[in-house]
Amino acid sequence: MDNGPRGFTGGAGFDPSAALASARARGETVDGLLDRNLAELLQELRVAITGVQILFAFLLGLAFTQRFTGLGPLDLALYTVALMTTAVATMIFIAPVSFHRILFRRRQKFALVMVADRLLMIGLVLLIPAIDSAVFLVLDVVLGRWQALLGTALTTAVAVVTWYVMPLSLRRSGLGALPPPTRAG
Repeated sequence: MDNGPRGFTGGAGFDPSAALASARARGETVDGLLDRNLAELLQELRVAITGVQILFAFLLGLAFTQRFTGLGPLDLALYTVALMTTAVATMIFIAPVSFHRILFRRRQKFALVMVADRLLMIGLVLLIPAIDSAVFLVLDVVLGRWQALLGTALTTAVAVVTWYVMPLSLRRSGLGALPPPTRAG
């Protein structure tokens, strides 16, 4: 049975053809490409996990303040949403570490990179309601309901535009993409 390069199989949504084409276009080995992709993913995770950990710590401490007991039902619901989405995002951002430890030296780096990429995307999606519900809660307590709605609309718009609309528009348009290298000879 031909499993392709390095024992890759195309099952379960792990199609190596894009990785193979990218490695070929960049003059890299597949192993080199996967090493670089994993290093880039880990750097992105470091940025995301720092922010989510700070938010998580803030939310955990918030429950033990005097003012917390005076929150109404809406604010308690917002707190719960913020806490739970932040907790789940934290777990998802940490998951690639466990994957790496379990798959270490099993020559399954392609699967590790694919799963870590998908987990990072899921974690980023969870950060939007986590940040928005925390912003709404704080602004509602400090300034009032309409300011909370306005502030949350702003944070939602900024996240959606900068995290998804702009990059997906660039991806779709191909703007800034380098042409494939020409082969001498």
